Amino acid sequence: MQTLTQGAIEALSNGTDVNDMVLQLVNIRKIDNGNGPARYRVMMSDGQHTLSSFMLSTQLNYMAENNQLAPNCICLLKRHVTNVLKDNRRVVIILGIDVIKSAQEVGGKIGEPTPYTDGQTKAPASAPNPPARPPLQTQNNNEANKGFNRDAGKKPSFTAPSTPGGSSKVVPIASLNPYQSKWSIRARVTNKSGIRTWSNSRGDGKLFSMEIVDESGEIRVTGFNQEVDKFYSLIEVGKVYYVSKGSLKIANKQYTSVKNDYEMTLNGESTIIPCEDSNEVPMVQCDFVSIAELENKEKDSVLDVIGVCKSVDDVTRLTTKANREVSKRTLNLMDMSGKFVSVTLWGEEAEKFDGSGQPIVAIKGAKLSDFGGRSLSASFSSTVMINPDIPEAYKLRGWFDKEGHAMDGQSLTEMRGPGGGGANTNWKTLLDVKNEHLGHGDKADYFTCLATIVYLRKENCLYQACPSQDCNKKVVDQHNGMFRCEKCDKEFPNFKYRLILSANIADYGENQWVTCFQESAEAILGQNAAYLGQLKDSNEAAFDDIFQQANFNTFIFRSRVKLETYNDESRIKATVMEVKPVDHREYSKRLILNIRKLAAQ
Repeated sequence: MQTLTQGAIEALSNGTDVNDMVLQLVNIRKIDNGNGPARYRVMMSDGQHTLSSFMLSTQLNYMAENNQLAPNCICLLKRHVTNVLKDNRRVVIILGIDVIKSAQEVGGKIGEPTPYTDGQTKAPASAPNPPARPPLQTQNNNEANKGFNRDAGKKPSFTAPSTPGGSSKVVPIASLNPYQSKWSIRARVTNKSGIRTWSNSRGDGKLFSMEIVDESGEIRVTGFNQEVDKFYSLIEVGKVYYVSKGSLKIANKQYTSVKNDYEMTLNGESTIIPCEDSNEVPMVQCDFVSIAELENKEKDSVLDVIGVCKSVDDVTRLTTKANREVSKRTLNLMDMSGKFVSVTLWGEEAEKFDGSGQPIVAIKGAKLSDFGGRSLSASFSSTVMINPDIPEAYKLRGWFDKEGHAMDGQSLTEMRGPGGGGANTNWKTLLDVKNEHLGHGDKADYFTCLATIVYLRKENCLYQACPSQDCNKKVVDQHNGMFRCEKCDKEFPNFKYRLILSANIADYGENQWVTCFQESAEAILGQNAAYLGQLKDSNEAAFDDIFQQANFNTFIFRSRVKLETYNDESRIKATVMEVKPVDHREYSKRLILNIRKLAAQ
């Protein structure tokens, strides 16, 4: 028979905070919370008394929904906080709980407990003796200095210091709810927005937001108008503060990726005081999802990911519908699952990102898209960390340097399933492409191959295009010194040359006609389109020689294949997305790795 911690209910009712109590769950009841998350009220027993003033924190709702917490199960109450309501009633918020024995194993109620009422018995002189566990203050600080916690249910017991002046007791973020009156939290700022302004028929205004974290969880905080003037310059990312007397409401998940059912708004009574003792407060909290698992996640999910930046594109700029120019950069992350995913960075993050040296990149709050398979976007509220000082990063770096760098991997972006192609690797021979019927599905397939140029069709490979920076439409010669672009609805005194090159490429087993546009065509020919256009008009023999010199050169081709129908005739169209020279060292590593895989089978 499991021994319960006798006297625990009386101690809790008298305001004594004790962790690691062994209690029996007597009853659990779901309480509807309007538009907010459901709450679960729990009755607990220590074998002598029962108390129905326990509430499960919303982060632990899954334990009730999965029937892990069921009547008669024996629980270890690892962490909790006691809130005193306005009518002086105490509510015990459960922050961490483990099921020691299931309801089936126990079989029934232990003892003959009676409901506890204040003054029923004399309070014990000391708190009941829980199972021995070293307090937080005596733990080795190495873990705290890492500044990283993954699982709220496994965090150390929360200690409750007081704010400067002792005006209120510090409670964990996970215990916050709209029904509390007096509280303070001690938390680190992990993200801080710029000041945003608005103007409408009701007037002008401004706001800023920040994300803060402590040992128990995280929450988003927003300040408006006067609070912007009062607090914005005080707050620094990475610093720890005492925050008191904010207003709490149900979080709008459309605007935040923070894992909390509530969000905080600063008001006229709010205070933010710097905290000097900050070693125990983590730098950030992440719950990393394996890249391979992204295939099973819902579209628009907000996730934390970590991976090696295997490749990165140059930064580009685009104009939004609001006529605002924004920077964009795409990188490809790979983790130990051997899968790739394309990640888009925006704004300042895109401009300052340096992918040299294939760094470890951790992203907190990336949004999952199903555009072109699976891809991620790091929004302006996401946190991007380069080579973070966390165990996952060191483990990933060791794996990549030892064996991961030689892996082909498979991309989740631009793929259609088990037979689909990866946008960045998915190595195939041309015979594989034919035999596996790539491109015959609803979406295009992508593959990478090593092949040799066997023929280049130079006829009609150049055309005169619109000189506008973002327009490549063919122009019409007006025969008056002007060239008209129908797309731009303008006439120009000049044009630019663009390439569309048809090439036949081959490997040891098959050949394939492919279409190469500007950048890939220039890479194959070794000359830019402007020079080729001048040469074609002035020296046709030299123009022909360039094509002859390009024949029988070998490249790495990344291509897109899709079945297209034209004039009731269906055929596979292959478009080259990227051409690279062969890195024989890396290619040999890949071949060796494949040989080892075959030998192991």
